[in-house]
Amino acid sequence: MNNQIDIDAIKINFDSSGLWVLNIAIGIIMFGVALGISIDDFKRLLKNPKILFVGVLSQFILLPAFTFLIILILKPHPSFALGMMMIAACPGGNVSNFFSKMAGGNAALSVSLTAFATLICIFMTPFNLQFWGSLYEPTNTILETVALDWVDLLKLVSLILGIPLFFGMLIKHYHSEMAQKIENVLKPLSMLVFIALIFIAFSQNLEIFLNHIHHVLFLVIFHNIFAYFLGFYTAKSFKLNKKDTKTIAMETGIQNGGLGLLLIFGFFDGLGGMALLAAFWGIWDVFSGILLATYWGRNSKKETLNT
Repeated sequence: MNNQIDIDAIKINFDSSGLWVLNIAIGIIMFGVALGISIDDFKRLLKNPKILFVGVLSQFILLPAFTFLIILILKPHPSFALGMMMIAACPGGNVSNFFSKMAGGNAALSVSLTAFATLICIFMTPFNLQFWGSLYEPTNTILETVALDWVDLLKLVSLILGIPLFFGMLIKHYHSEMAQKIENVLKPLSMLVFIALIFIAFSQNLEIFLNHIHHVLFLVIFHNIFAYFLGFYTAKSFKLNKKDTKTIAMETGIQNGGLGLLLIFGFFDGLGGMALLAAFWGIWDVFSGILLATYWGRNSKKETLNT
């Protein structure tokens, strides 16, 4: 399927200055999220290890493993396959917090899980990409060609996610009032900047998207919907309540496509198939997240009115 397409010859228009802007935007979004996180959030998660276990299991173990199985069944173009592995290896997108709240989920749990996922993704993202990518011969060939440096990947993820998380939590801990004021401005602003960046990148690559989007359309939509179902039914199988189940579904289905794009341009020289898939994921999961959150939000309001 798609193996005859010279998809990797495609060059998405995304120069080094655009890359830096995306770097900074993701860092600022993470900093904004961290301003709302306290040590108590982590303590709360550790007091309820079942939720923490389900969140980590769904996002960092089951999603990459099932993505690998999907790839074995569908046999997509190798760079599409590696793009899917990259997305599955990334932590949850920060917009998942907003969507969880909108869906009538557990917003505090969502923020806590995002923080915890950000901490462990510093190790888990490089590990999952290397582990699953090397198990499938077509993707292993790409990994060997680019000579992926695990330590460099670790450094970049730490820089973009780990450092903003640390400083955001530090300000929250010692200057909580100031953190609240900054967060109130920064959160909506950074989200708007991030969405604007996605659409600017989309408009700059409109011709490429129109000509080639059909190659990744099914893969991205199927993979994303599958991730929501996986999160939802994993949480359900552990008998979590409705609010927490919605939150785990959001955390699993909304992946950090922006981080995925950064890593693709940083380590794979913007490899056509990978970049196309990750770029479309970044646009699609914002759209699917809004749809699902709106649907769940309306249902939870109806349930509240009926009780």
